[in-house]
Amino acid sequence: MHLEIITPEKKIFEGDVHIATFPGTDGSFQVMNNHAPLVSLLKDGIVVYKTKEETEEVKITGGVVEVLKNKVIVLADGIRY
Repeated sequence: MHLEIITPEKKIFEGDVHIATFPGTDGSFQVMNNHAPLVSLLKDGIVVYKTKEETEEVKITGGVVEVLKNKVIVLADGIRY
């Protein structure tokens, strides 16, 4: 599936991933290939995603995620370093 992580300042990541974990407001959840469509609010936490080569983490300060037809878009309020 294709994942994009975007903040108001810049695009943090764009590429294909096997699985992604998000800090939802009601608890963390995972999205895999062919996941049902969804839109969810995200809280301050860590987005973890696995590509073919490695596992990456991005610390976000909240936002929203949309999953539709194997495309996942994260609109993050911001990132923490």
